[in-house]
Amino acid sequence: MFTATLIAGNGLPVGEVSAAVDRLTMAGCAPGAAVWIDAGEAVDLPFGQEPAAARTALEGHGFDVVVQPVAARAKALLVADMDSTMITVECIDELADYAGIKAEVAEVTERAMRGELDFEGALDARVALLAGLDESAIDRCLAERVTITPGARELVRTMRARGALAVLVSGGFTRFAEPVAAEIGFDRAIANRLLIENGRLTGKVARPIVGAATKEETLRSTTAERGLASAETLAVGDGANDLPMIRAAGLGVAYRAKPIVAAAAAARIEHGDLTALLWAQGIARRDWVTA
Repeated sequence: MFTATLIAGNGLPVGEVSAAVDRLTMAGCAPGAAVWIDAGEAVDLPFGQEPAAARTALEGHGFDVVVQPVAARAKALLVADMDSTMITVECIDELADYAGIKAEVAEVTERAMRGELDFEGALDARVALLAGLDESAIDRCLAERVTITPGARELVRTMRARGALAVLVSGGFTRFAEPVAAEIGFDRAIANRLLIENGRLTGKVARPIVGAATKEETLRSTTAERGLASAETLAVGDGANDLPMIRAAGLGVAYRAKPIVAAAAAARIEHGDLTALLWAQGIARRDWVTA
């Protein structure tokens, strides 16, 4: 059995749900009766066959859709990207603003996240432009620019309260990832280390670089260490360097993602915030951990 979860935290009319059931029927999915997770916000549509057809039939109607098997729906491992996923900004772009070169760096970041540039080479090139920047800019940037994405705390804290492990794996930097992970509630954080000498950035990153391969390996090795099935894992990200871990996860989610990622992910969140991933696991609002 499968379920299609329709998520519209800003309002999901009963008529839309009925129309969705009709679309599943016409697609040959053999749907059952709708089951509300939270009335007017999120609903499950159980069905028996043709999951690819179900996704095609339901997407594009103004709400988020997550189609998945019913088995192992509640996940025991979350591996998440940081920049533009768990936080609302790209830290390297904001840090570059303190050096007066944000536009130049942001253009490279955008191309790398779209998969147009090699991630490691693009990271080296961007960090090189920051050579000489005072180390104090990192703490200023963290305090002034970094904002936690709505729903991130609820997602991580609720999953951990239910026994899941949560790992933040970022192609960004430890000086941002570690405090962000602590604030949100992750078990641990993995990220790149900026090299600093005499209080200034050297323009280099410690090796090995945390990139796409590290993200995928973190997902796979942690899954094995905890004795989990791949179906019990959830990965979420937005950029091309997140694709391998998204493809490897039981539920791989593209969150407000670049086109190459959205096209490849099993699920896309375009309308709601990160609490959509709690509804995707069948967890009602009353059971969310909010503090």
